[in-house]
Amino acid sequence: MRSINLMAVAVFATAALCGPALAQTPTPAAPPPPPSGGGTPDKVPFDIPYGLSIGLEKAKQVMAAAEAEASKRNWKMNIAVVDTNGEVVHFSRMEGAQIGSGNVSIGKARTSARYRRETRAFFNAIQTGQPYLATLDPMLVASPGGFPLVEGGKVIGAIGCSGGTGDQDAVICKAGADVVK
Repeated sequence: MRSINLMAVAVFATAALCGPALAQTPTPAAPPPPPSGGGTPDKVPFDIPYGLSIGLEKAKQVMAAAEAEASKRNWKMNIAVVDTNGEVVHFSRMEGAQIGSGNVSIGKARTSARYRRETRAFFNAIQTGQPYLATLDPMLVASPGGFPLVEGGKVIGAIGCSGGTGDQDAVICKAGADVVK
């Protein structure tokens, strides 16, 4: 009788341990579709010509507008204005802004100037399943908050902001970029 009880316990224990392994697992969610090949476009996107690089006086005007918007909203920002090569022309870390965001703001501005587009374009592309973009350039910053400065239809530099959320950074950059027309 005892061996029958032990055998019954062993069968139930085996069933209890193996049951979950034998149960059907739910089908995983389908991966997002790969980005479309799209063929070959007739025109290169973001093909804004480069112009004469922004000078210090214009950079100060851009900076003043961005700082004014950040102060109005009580957002502590690091703000960088770069020339067409992505080199810093003017930089400001507002009182109380996080120190780590200084290099981020410069990176956003540099990315925007060199690739002639808002850094949000890279963020959106990576979020929609195109992570290869992060391999283009080790210094590329794929986060909202970098805007090209376009004057007379030509890129003269860029502004990058960091210290808030990506959307907050973009609001401040837009205020600075709107000075240049």
